[in-house]
Amino acid sequence: MKNIFRKIGFGLGPDEKIPSDPLKWALGQLDEVPPFVWQGNIPTEKELRKKHYKKFIYTQRKVYRKKYKNDKHALNEAIDKLRHETGQKFWENLEICIRHQEAITGISPVLTKLWYFWGNHFTISEKDYLANYVTGAYHRETIRLNLNQSFEKMVYDATISWAMIRHLDNSKNVGPKSISGRADWRREKNEPATINENHARELLELHTVSPKAGQTQEDIIQLAYIMTGWRNKWSERSLETGNVYFDSERHQPGKKIVFGKEYKRGKKTLRIVIKDLVNHPSCRDFIATKLCRYLITDEPTKEMKQPIIKAWEKSDGFLPEVHKAAIKVAFEFNDKYKKFQNPENWFLQMSKIADLKWPHGPEIMDKYVLGDNPNKILREPRFIVNELGNHPYRVQQPNGWSDRSADWMSPELLIRRLVFGTDGYYRTKRENRNTEFYEKIVTKNFDNPDKIMSFINKKDQLDEKHTLLFNHTEFLKA
Repeated sequence: MKNIFRKIGFGLGPDEKIPSDPLKWALGQLDEVPPFVWQGNIPTEKELRKKHYKKFIYTQRKVYRKKYKNDKHALNEAIDKLRHETGQKFWENLEICIRHQEAITGISPVLTKLWYFWGNHFTISEKDYLANYVTGAYHRETIRLNLNQSFEKMVYDATISWAMIRHLDNSKNVGPKSISGRADWRREKNEPATINENHARELLELHTVSPKAGQTQEDIIQLAYIMTGWRNKWSERSLETGNVYFDSERHQPGKKIVFGKEYKRGKKTLRIVIKDLVNHPSCRDFIATKLCRYLITDEPTKEMKQPIIKAWEKSDGFLPEVHKAAIKVAFEFNDKYKKFQNPENWFLQMSKIADLKWPHGPEIMDKYVLGDNPNKILREPRFIVNELGNHPYRVQQPNGWSDRSADWMSPELLIRRLVFGTDGYYRTKRENRNTEFYEKIVTKNFDNPDKIMSFINKKDQLDEKHTLLFNHTEFLKA
């Protein structure tokens, strides 16, 4: 059963006791969302967006490009200085440290691993400097704070979050027959109103019912009509960094029909259609499949999914109950299946189990001063997740990072784990650099410690033992 601590969490640290009842230990973490263990500065999404992101976007777009339009070199220098004044190269590094600290020393590692799952499910892909300023805060404030709410609420909050509206261009989604769509100025400026289907398509295909629900292009168009008017408040001074609101003058009038059901116009309609989508059988099956794939195996069976679907139906999608069902299934199939871990999970498990000096704490990160170019140490968090090939805030596609093992097993990505395995040894505390320490952590985290120790003891040097241990097949999978 020791494998379960890596399957559903990040393993056990050298000073942690092995829980006498692992299942009770895991389920007890899922009802409440505790405060972060990070004791340093944690800026709000609104602060990052309306102060720093706003200043960068407005200044570089409205001021500098006009001021330096004939001097490209001066423009680049001014924008680089602006990056430092707004912390563009710092905030995501701070977010990674907060995120990793929660996995390694937090009181709810099982909940944290599920937080990572949902952050990837409701992906904000790399676009428009979002990763530099707000994606980490979106993960904290929109996703994590909904882990003890209903799936319906999580979907709704993610859907109308500033980051998602911006990411999927819903501010450009204007009803052709709306007040704004029929305005004279549009004809004068030759800017006809058009719908933007991006957000509606992802809400259906990636966030709720999946393509298996059988939606048609017309369903997507009709849902896009329902979503017209939801936008970021825009002004000359703040551009698109204003709060999200419902602009009735951009909303498409008349009835809309999605999956055969008729919906009226108005702000409340989005909440109603989301309620219907999350209660669709395809949605329950889709989420159950993804949870099982994340925790257990690439090819989940009906037997695995059914308890999760049943818990969903019984609790009306209350996430703590859905999570508990998923964890119980992971326990049930623990001996039969082992899941290849993605690079970030792998790195965090090594960091926790070997008690590495990671991540940087507030004593380092809070020393950063706006206006400075962050030094190498302050930029290291982003460097690490980039080099591992699994930056949680810089996904290339809106469907998130893959949960399929084959996508993480390329020679290049495995070589990178070897490199970071060796690097990990030099992050260990000096008092832990001995064979007894490795025997201790192996015994605590593996069901077959003698087999593992026999393998790594083929090497005499401790750094080689470390690299072999954390790249052993038994460790790569959980």
